[in-house]
Amino acid sequence: MEYSFNVYNSLAPSGEVLALKKILPEINGAPVIVCIGSDLSVGDSLGPVTGTKLKEKLKGLNVYVYGTLSKPITAHEIKYTNQFIQNTHPDSTVIAIDAAVGTAGDIGLIKVAKRALKPGSGANKRLAKVGDVSVMGIVAEKSLFNYSLFSSTRLNMVYKMAEIISEGIATFIIDALQSARLKAGADAVLKQVNG
Repeated sequence: MEYSFNVYNSLAPSGEVLALKKILPEINGAPVIVCIGSDLSVGDSLGPVTGTKLKEKLKGLNVYVYGTLSKPITAHEIKYTNQFIQNTHPDSTVIAIDAAVGTAGDIGLIKVAKRALKPGSGANKRLAKVGDVSVMGIVAEKSLFNYSLFSSTRLNMVYKMAEIISEGIATFIIDALQSARLKAGADAVLKQVNG
């Protein structure tokens, strides 16, 4: 199950929220968001920029965001990040975010899927998968020389994608946490009434 939204569609954040609700009807544990990428290349900075925005939007909530501009998580560190998450957040839902390459027609698409993300696959790297749900922003065309395309990616595209992704995920998580609180409150009232 995969959903795609164009960065220039004003309904993209709402569509992303609906896609996440369909993919994840319930969140287990405190949500974990892993934002993969590097601040050394504009095209690869989608994850850290999104992570920085999510940290701001979700401040004070029981949510864990890993991978920001000040502390990026590169694709090569995923093996260790996965071990850390399994040890620290064993029952949590994990959403992984990364930049990706695709066809020329796919540039500007944000893809949300119910599957783990495979960082580095566009550059033919075989690295560990991460997450229960993947959010990818297609920032460049796939070619033999992806690094040069990543470095020629427009910052405006990356920033716009990061804003849409962070807005959609933050809205989804806030809604999910509120629903969980309401359900817990209703369950407590029913328990008192019945018992």
